[in-house]
Amino acid sequence: MKLKKYFALTRCGILESLQFRASLLVMFAGNLVYLTVVYFLWKSIYASSGTNSVNGMTFHDTLIYLVLATALFNFMEMYAVWEIGRNIQTGKIVLDLLKPIKYRSYLFWSYSGSFVVNFFTTFLPTFITVCIVTNSAVPLGINLLYFALSIVPAVIINYSIDFIVGTICLYTESIWGINIMKQVIVMLFSGATIPIAFFPKTLKNIVNYLPFTSIYNTPLSILLNGNPQNANILTMLGIQVIWCIALLIVSSVFWKISLRQITVNGG
Repeated sequence: MKLKKYFALTRCGILESLQFRASLLVMFAGNLVYLTVVYFLWKSIYASSGTNSVNGMTFHDTLIYLVLATALFNFMEMYAVWEIGRNIQTGKIVLDLLKPIKYRSYLFWSYSGSFVVNFFTTFLPTFITVCIVTNSAVPLGINLLYFALSIVPAVIINYSIDFIVGTICLYTESIWGINIMKQVIVMLFSGATIPIAFFPKTLKNIVNYLPFTSIYNTPLSILLNGNPQNANILTMLGIQVIWCIALLIVSSVFWKISLRQITVNGG
């Protein structure tokens, strides 16, 4: 019965996403500009380095990684922080709390429909295009299954971080600055902006102990690995699951504590 309720929210999310088709065009145009900048930026970096390989990655490898990272970001991003902030500022949060479903679950499944739409409109076309343009430089094998498995905890980790940051709005009543800082930190330390391979050794060691690499770097590393070793894959998936459980607990406890601070400004 619960699944039927959740799938109903997913269906509504799909219909809502399809109603704003112009936003897909805007997102496509924005990504095109971003990837153009990325292309020329990294082309200049490799040209000035005087070598074809930097930190074990060629320009070709780096560009494929960053293109897929952008597509993965568009597929996984939920913008839950903005939604929580708006709901708190307008007072809608009170009505959401009265629904016969936990707010955290309600918010997640409300956005789940966008995953389906974004997968077919952004990530899948990008993945196919990369495979065609690069003559199948992206391996097509068991790594695809492992990649699909790694996406599940990655989405939950990303959502849990968003939910924790969104909960802070109960104290600040303003989320803009905090969310911008969160986006910069997550995009940088997850490997979505700069591949982790380019990080200094000390910073790389620190980042490996943080949950952010489990969002983008882990799935992409698995996807681009043509000869995955089961032991390494299980280790990466295990780390994702550990962070997934830890952040679910932290977000749940923080939300329950923070609800005592709730005030309604709208109506």
